[in-house]
Amino acid sequence: MAITFLFLLLIGKFFYVQVISEKKLGYRALDQWTRELPLIAERGTISDRNGTILAGNAPSYSVFVRRNAVVDKTETCRVLAEVLGLDETSLRLRMDSNVSELTVARQVSKDTAERLGRYVLPGVYYAADNTRVYPYGDLACQVLGFTSSDMSGVSGIEKYYDKYLKGTNGELLYETDLVGIEVGDAVLYCEAEDGLDVTLTIDYQIQTLAERIMREACAEYSPKRAECIVLDLDNFDVLAMVSRPSYDLNDVPRDDAELLNSLSRNGIVSNIYEPGSTFKVITAAADIEESLKGNPNAFSVNYIFPDSRTRSVDGTTVKCWSTHANGKHSHQTLAEALNNSCNPCFTDIALSLGSDCFYSYLSAFGFGSVTGLDFPGEALGMLLPQTAVRACDLARIGFGQTIAVTGLQLACAVGAAVNGGNYYVPRLVKAIGAEEIEPVLRSHPISAETSAILRRMLEGVVSEGSGSKAYIEGYRIGGKTGTAQKYENGKIAAGKYVSSFVGFYPADDPKYLSLVIIDEPQGAYYGSVVAAPCAKKLFEGIIALTEQKKEGV
Repeated sequence: MAITFLFLLLIGKFFYVQVISEKKLGYRALDQWTRELPLIAERGTISDRNGTILAGNAPSYSVFVRRNAVVDKTETCRVLAEVLGLDETSLRLRMDSNVSELTVARQVSKDTAERLGRYVLPGVYYAADNTRVYPYGDLACQVLGFTSSDMSGVSGIEKYYDKYLKGTNGELLYETDLVGIEVGDAVLYCEAEDGLDVTLTIDYQIQTLAERIMREACAEYSPKRAECIVLDLDNFDVLAMVSRPSYDLNDVPRDDAELLNSLSRNGIVSNIYEPGSTFKVITAAADIEESLKGNPNAFSVNYIFPDSRTRSVDGTTVKCWSTHANGKHSHQTLAEALNNSCNPCFTDIALSLGSDCFYSYLSAFGFGSVTGLDFPGEALGMLLPQTAVRACDLARIGFGQTIAVTGLQLACAVGAAVNGGNYYVPRLVKAIGAEEIEPVLRSHPISAETSAILRRMLEGVVSEGSGSKAYIEGYRIGGKTGTAQKYENGKIAAGKYVSSFVGFYPADDPKYLSLVIIDEPQGAYYGSVVAAPCAKKLFEGIIALTEQKKEGV
């Protein structure tokens, strides 16, 4: 019985070795008499919508050592450390390990590789590599992101689209003897597959313009941060996205993790803030839409709001920024309430519509959820659950308090409110390789009729209201200012404000939307004074670029 068992065991082992493990053993045998030289795939480029390269590659080299093929370990370590700027002791420890092949350095410049090549160093090999290069330094740095030393995406577009950009490395197999020394020519060539090029929705010229304007705002007001986004209202393509302070992508501060995390954070996407009066655009849109539907709780566009500068809700008081003295803010319609940015009027709207109705619009306009932008780290914002919202909370949400949003959320919501009622999923990439990515229509939060009425009102805000510093003679601009106090530990932070302006052009048939956010400006702090002029400069630049294109310049 035992002999039979042993015989069957032997037959089973023979079958496993000859049939099942044949391929596996073949690979092991191949590994014993060959050594591979990596062929590094070239990372795909990142360009703007018109083909301007924003992230490319420069040729470089990787240096490898096959430990068993090294003749003089001491001399090899000395030369490699000297030429490549490495620690000789650490390198020697690595070469004393059991690893048959080690990567000594990547992204070595051509000049350095040529210098190293002057030495006769058996066991040292080279492979073509590439180094990531950003031709415009800090331009769109938070959007583009950066790569690690092995060319993997670490942040931004580089990270989000890494699987398309990185490609697949290949290899050359060489025949070697028992100790790993080459004895023949290459026996197998596996070609590297380069990464796919990525085309952004970003427009280099508009991005450059927005960067300059935000840089000037920082110089004038010394804010904590200055941010800007420009959307194409036809499809919510992101034409520009700026967050300052910034950093040079060719000189990433990798040794200071806290600094790098702060500088590489894309505030428009990842930071949340109380939007203040810019949010009144959404409250007005909800009211107009419900009025057109015949909702008795909505106010018509001709309704005259009470003159009082205060409203008392749940024992709390909502005040207008104006004293209402000398007849100011008296007999206000909705259009005039927007012009004057009068908080009590928007409190009336939110309370009259009620939480069920008002929250349905908050949801339809994307608040409390991500927009779906193709970018890592998008924040949800902060919206009180409807079941927990009190009347005083609802009143304040109506004019942009007790709610926190991302700049991206607000830009998309206002964009849908003024472009005819079309909410698209915003995007930063329009093509991967030769494959175009189609825009996605997410919802219709309001009707085209409501949108047209709202546009006319917001044009009035710029031509004769609080947004007058965004006015451009001869051109139709619409928009809304915002000045929000900041809170720390549940209390108002003295002297700390977020100044903002959201605007669109042309007001009658919007193509471009811009949101400017200046966080904690020093000196002046009203959105009408700090942010609106930035938007004016931005629209002036866009108008000039548009006219140049028409003229073929």
